[in-house]
Amino acid sequence: MIEVETRKKSGEETDLHTEPMLLNIGPSHPATHATLRFIAELDGETILKLTPEFGYLHRCFEKESESHTWTQVVTYTDRLNYVSPLMNNVGYAMAVEKLCGIRTTERCDYIRVIISEFSRIIDHMVCIGTNMVDLGALTNFWYFWKPREEVYMKLIEPLTGTRLTTGYTRIGGMAWDLPDGWTDAARAVIRDTILPAIADVNALLTKNRIFIERTMGVGPITAKDAIALGFTGPCLRAAGVPLDLRKDEPYLVYDRFDFDVPIGEQGDTCDRYMVRMEEMRQSVRIIEQALDKLPGGPVSVDDPRFTLPPKPQVYENIEALMNHFKHIMEGVQVPAGEVYSATEAANGELGYYIVSKGGGGPYKIKVRPPCFNLFQGMPRLCEGQMIADLVAVLGSVNIIAGELDR
Repeated sequence: MIEVETRKKSGEETDLHTEPMLLNIGPSHPATHATLRFIAELDGETILKLTPEFGYLHRCFEKESESHTWTQVVTYTDRLNYVSPLMNNVGYAMAVEKLCGIRTTERCDYIRVIISEFSRIIDHMVCIGTNMVDLGALTNFWYFWKPREEVYMKLIEPLTGTRLTTGYTRIGGMAWDLPDGWTDAARAVIRDTILPAIADVNALLTKNRIFIERTMGVGPITAKDAIALGFTGPCLRAAGVPLDLRKDEPYLVYDRFDFDVPIGEQGDTCDRYMVRMEEMRQSVRIIEQALDKLPGGPVSVDDPRFTLPPKPQVYENIEALMNHFKHIMEGVQVPAGEVYSATEAANGELGYYIVSKGGGGPYKIKVRPPCFNLFQGMPRLCEGQMIADLVAVLGSVNIIAGELDR
């Protein structure tokens, strides 16, 4: 009689010969949240090698920008990180304004801070909510989806006239001012919807033993490796590096606000969750301070070279009519030169390198998307982990394919 031992003793080797298995994940897979592809080489359920492939959502953003006016490119930036498009608009406008030497008005700067922080909150809510769906915790998704919709319906839609592809920012300012009662609505959404939702999810997850054991130690990265791979944003701060452009290289009026930069220790999935949760609270602090200090005045610079004249003047004044026509047909005239400008977007450093030869459109635009560096770091995060952990890690990194592939 042949006895078969079903359980191998710890450390005992087996003569069973196995071949590594290749597993294709994506490009159309519900856990990728976008058109991404991974080729995983597995030994059983352990990832030996992970090869990421990108480009499935490439839409020629940089090349298309070369045949459009400076203002028309604003609508293209909406399609980068489409979860928080207003931050893309602001970053691009700041780069062009830096090239032109434009100093925007104080009210414009405050409005840009407010809409950027609301965008950061809803981006983090979508990231955490969908990540929890991947791990089997559907309730948290709905707890965060409701406030996200509240922000869109009560704040972003009344302000911009649309939802995802807003196109609200202009070179030298904003398209228009805040509507009446908008600041009161913003305070009400924070008080009645955002803060209670953060508290509810915090109660459900932060000290939940099942969640902690499922995410702690999953997809860790050291501070040294994160810096070497070019990580920025919550993924870098989760590894213990307190880099935040709002603090380290303040832009707009961020140096006037009191807020903290949360950091983690292990750089794992749990730390990335913790950092994003605290960042939402800090964004609320920034918004409340900005609303309290919001100055009056115009939202765009008073310079006919960069801003459209008021519509009543267009119908009454020939000079305003000609200026309006030249703006629409030829675009804003930007001097020759090159510039790099970066902002702290929801996923990290969003940079625009712009080259101008003078005239109404860019010669070259190169985008530095935070997701590109995060995506190339996926092998470092996942190799040696279980295949089931790939989904958890990917959701916590928050890859946005529109920003990745451009």
